[in-house]
Amino acid sequence: MSTPPTVLFICQHNAGRSQLGAHLLEHVATGRVHATSGGLSPAEHINPVIAEALGELGIDTSSAVPRAVTAADLAAADIVVTMKPKLVLPGPVTGRLVEWEFPDPDSWGIDGVRDLRERVLTRIRTLAADLDTTERSVSLHEHR
Repeated sequence: MSTPPTVLFICQHNAGRSQLGAHLLEHVATGRVHATSGGLSPAEHINPVIAEALGELGIDTSSAVPRAVTAADLAAADIVVTMKPKLVLPGPVTGRLVEWEFPDPDSWGIDGVRDLRERVLTRIRTLAADLDTTERSVSLHEHR
């Protein structure tokens, strides 16, 4: 696992769920992880309601631009998190694959997106704790 580990979040358009995942992980595990995201058919811009919900936590998404996930992204990631199961990815996953299932918030209002944000945040906190435990374990083995 690279230091810091790279976690790639993927959804269909890289405008909602994967943006939530990457931004929330960076927020929760600042400096301990490199979080990125991509989509299979990227939208032109991040969902403004997603940006608003993240902004409520003090997370700036002004530079977030949806982009296509590539085979190179998949090869470089220590962990790939799909925000919808069974996505057809553009190449093999060489790290750990984690499949989450969250609905597409494309046409949702802020109340629905806040609920989604909190559900994703719960999973993110668990993932961040798992990464911290894994890194400590790897570090202990390297220093023996």
